[in-house]
Amino acid sequence: MTTTTPSRGRRRAPSRIERAAGKAAALQKPRVILALLLLLGLTSVMLLDGYLRAEVGGDQRVRDGASSSEVPDKIINGGPIISFRGGRATTISVPSKTIALTFDDGPNPTYTPQVLDILEKYDVPATFFVVGSMVSRYPGIVKGMVDQGNEVGIHTFTHVDLSYQSDARVRREMTQTQLALAGAAGITTTLFRAPYSSETDAIDNYSWPVYKKLGEEGYTSVFVDTDSDDWKKPGVSKIVKWATPSGTSGASVLMHDAGGDREQTIKALPKYIEKMKAKGYTFTTISGVLEAQNASTGPQGQQQVGGVTGRQGQGLTNAQRLQAAHREATGTTLYEGKALIAAVAVAELTVPTLSVGLVIVGVAVMGRFGMMLILARRHYRQRNKRRFSWGPTVTRPVSVIVPAYNEKECIANTLESLSKSTHPIEVIVVDDGSSDGTSEIARAAADKLGMTNVRVIRQENAGKPAALNNGVRSASHDIVVMMDGDTVFEPDTVRQLVQPFADPAVGAVAGNAKVGNRDTIIGAWQHIEYVMGFNLDRRMYDLLRCMPTIPGAIGAFRREAVLQVGGMSEDTLAEDTDITIAMHRAGWRVVYQEHARAWTEAPGSLKQLWSQRYRWSYGTMQALWKHRKSLTDKGPSGRFGRVGMPLVVIFQIVTPVFAPLIDVFTAYSMIFVDFRAALYAWLAVLGVQLVCAAYAFKLDKERYRYLLMMPLQQLAYRQMMYLVLIHSCITALTGGRLRWQKLKRTGEVGTPAGVG
Repeated sequence: MTTTTPSRGRRRAPSRIERAAGKAAALQKPRVILALLLLLGLTSVMLLDGYLRAEVGGDQRVRDGASSSEVPDKIINGGPIISFRGGRATTISVPSKTIALTFDDGPNPTYTPQVLDILEKYDVPATFFVVGSMVSRYPGIVKGMVDQGNEVGIHTFTHVDLSYQSDARVRREMTQTQLALAGAAGITTTLFRAPYSSETDAIDNYSWPVYKKLGEEGYTSVFVDTDSDDWKKPGVSKIVKWATPSGTSGASVLMHDAGGDREQTIKALPKYIEKMKAKGYTFTTISGVLEAQNASTGPQGQQQVGGVTGRQGQGLTNAQRLQAAHREATGTTLYEGKALIAAVAVAELTVPTLSVGLVIVGVAVMGRFGMMLILARRHYRQRNKRRFSWGPTVTRPVSVIVPAYNEKECIANTLESLSKSTHPIEVIVVDDGSSDGTSEIARAAADKLGMTNVRVIRQENAGKPAALNNGVRSASHDIVVMMDGDTVFEPDTVRQLVQPFADPAVGAVAGNAKVGNRDTIIGAWQHIEYVMGFNLDRRMYDLLRCMPTIPGAIGAFRREAVLQVGGMSEDTLAEDTDITIAMHRAGWRVVYQEHARAWTEAPGSLKQLWSQRYRWSYGTMQALWKHRKSLTDKGPSGRFGRVGMPLVVIFQIVTPVFAPLIDVFTAYSMIFVDFRAALYAWLAVLGVQLVCAAYAFKLDKERYRYLLMMPLQQLAYRQMMYLVLIHSCITALTGGRLRWQKLKRTGEVGTPAGVG
């Protein structure tokens, strides 16, 4: 055994990489918070969209048949407009030969514009009782409605029966609709019509307090005395007939411009207007009725609401028109309204886009599972045939390089496992500036085991790539095996790992990394991931000839191939991915050897797991960006660029970003839409994953009991991987760099025997 030590000198100043690492560490917490805020923001957008569509907070109850014993007779038997001027309830009827044409439930992007076109054509005004959620979704229609000279009233925000709601909910329904109107058209309104209301004789003991309370706040409640019942779709002639008042009576007429199929209403409306005009009727707004009432009662009875009794203008400007039921929105109300419209616009764009994206991702993931199963089975059958051979048996010695940084807990176990190798090896331990006596422990372990084929090389701390390159330069043989200092090999691992080099086209071999400390929840999660996500993937990538990563825990390389591509690069944090892609681009074949097993100590805490996966994720992004030109290359480089790189981007970057959203959508659907359907869909996806995992466990001859942890893994693990990925993306955008991150080790992974 030989030892090389660096010259001693004064304490060195922190390197550029270490200074950048300190800066990146300082930024880590804000990046995590930003990732959490992004997920929270997307969840909030979904809830807002669900609220607009009455999925969140929707209440379909409609009261019917309640007593009206507490409602004054003059209200029940009065006109369709109830004013609470001066604190007293007063009903107002529409003057004779006058029609106050009203529409409910809009705006609707299909039917409301058609209604407006008809009204403009016949120079007829109308009053639209709009639903706030629809206003916020289609603000342009409402603005055009108001600019055209029509009037708007509130029909609540979510179209709920207010008689069931608390005072706070009633206030919220009104306020939110006012904000929607302010943001859409710059106005508020004093008119109100309750959903599911009709004539005043339908007011009961539960709804009457609501009308009184709103009256105290300045609202005028509007009912109907002539209902077209167009929502029943009885036919154009019946709609016209039912909307026509008897004799010369005036009427508050109800039609609908939304809430379902309104084709019959669109066809009936012009016929109705022509008929009523032919009978000498005048069309007006609700404010026009109030203005007529004020004029008939004189100054004593005038209410402070103006009116418009026709479309001919009567010399009124837009500002004067706002003195009717409309009020100009100003100050906080206006800005809050615009903010609401903007938020809804974001939700209306984001949620459908996410939905389409999730469908695409879902199809891609299912396709990937299917492709993995097919190719993994083919790979297994091909490589396990009795007659399969890579070529002449490789028996020449190889160099095993063990980069080590503060590995005092594990290095002795690593060397002990190598001492039992059935293949001739030399071992090169590269101590990368350890401060815990790793090199001394390695020398002592080698002496104790009687290993004369061990060299310990010490260097100043320069990072894992530098340690590996030092080992490659110092290697005596043309094949180098790289492993981590916390990993143990089975006796036959090296022999199995180097056999593919019998094929001169093979430049690198990926081994089968196993989680040794799998008896904890976190360990079991990673065990499932290693068997299914890594090794099953590698079988697929092997057949497609686009293996993206040779694991740092176990990999073998031709020394000449490593030197040809420039050695292990320090450009990225994923030096294993970087050199694997470089091998492909240089024309070397990279294969997977399932029978070469290594047992590694996986992170034992969420913090350590985060640190490791953050490095992997960020490093993978760096490697892909570094080798982006392979997309347009020809030959083997182009093959990886057009096959391997898209697969890695889709399934290691894009899919993890969407994965937690799948859970959010599932939870959303379970709570607000259809619990049973959402649960079945989630279980179906989980079932497919379990099938793939079970097959992967079968191929690797693993115990199935660990799959019991898979449902919990899907619920918790995906969220963490999402945050890690977002963290990595933010780091990439800010240009942060990290040094070789050292995870805390326990040394619990000793000999591989009995681990399974």
